[in-house]
Amino acid sequence: MSLVRLTIRGISYSQTQNGAYALILDEVGGERKLPIVIGAYEAQSIAIALEKEIKPPRPLTHDLFKNFADRFDIVVKQIIIHKLVDGVFYSSIICERDGIEEIFDARTSDAIALALRFEAPIFIYKNILDKSGIYLSMDSAKTEASSDEPTAALADSLSYIADKESVLAKNPYAEYSVPELQELLKSAVAEEDYEKAARIRDEISKR
Repeated sequence: MSLVRLTIRGISYSQTQNGAYALILDEVGGERKLPIVIGAYEAQSIAIALEKEIKPPRPLTHDLFKNFADRFDIVVKQIIIHKLVDGVFYSSIICERDGIEEIFDARTSDAIALALRFEAPIFIYKNILDKSGIYLSMDSAKTEASSDEPTAALADSLSYIADKESVLAKNPYAEYSVPELQELLKSAVAEEDYEKAARIRDEISKR
């Protein structure tokens, strides 16, 4: 079966599940998107990996795994989303040490969080993307999958996503100066409130 490479488009609040987030992956060389519902902790870990300038005062679980792997010369070569069952994506992490390759089963959210830290490519089998991939635009969303597919239920709720700035409907930091925002950022990181830190980081970047 052929593989299709994916890149991360962004993270949005899930409109279908309270307390969950939707991770949006882009098809490289194509127009399809792959929305995956993930938990708040995994969304936070992925967001921190994307926001290179935010450094947690203590390592998160995925950072600890990266440190452990680096110490023992283990490299994550790639991850593959290889199965979809009842709306749940299954992934494999392909690792290498001393020229020996090993494959580990993993939750897709964990696999992607690690792929970011190892700068490893993300792949999906084409038949799974054919089944679950959707087309998103600012005005409408259409899907190749039938209406009872789990990803089809996400299409309407995610159709507005263009970039990560669209996650925030209101900007609570518009009235702060850049120095004030920098102090807020330091406080948020020290308190390990990384979701808040990411929003402040976005506001500073806009300025």
